[in-house]
Amino acid sequence: MALKTIRLDLAQYLETEADIAEFLAETAREGTEADFIHALSIAARARGMTEVAQKAGVSRASLYKSLSGDGNPEFDTVYRVCAALGVKLVPQAVHA
Repeated sequence: MALKTIRLDLAQYLETEADIAEFLAETAREGTEADFIHALSIAARARGMTEVAQKAGVSRASLYKSLSGDGNPEFDTVYRVCAALGVKLVPQAVHA
């Protein structure tokens, strides 16, 4: 009997604004810059790319491109996407 695997889609588990905020906060704490951009993409899909793009003031296609693995979004885009998702980027001291 062959096992069937399915791809895990984290976006389906981000149901509330609080879920999205905690997901992004944890990724910011523990991940890399690339991990955070990927997490933004997952969160935007969870909320709805069209809605996030409209709130961020970018086109849906531009948002997909910016948040793709090959994308390199400008800080302004990251900031506006975070705001569209209901989260704020807050600097925090890093202790070695």
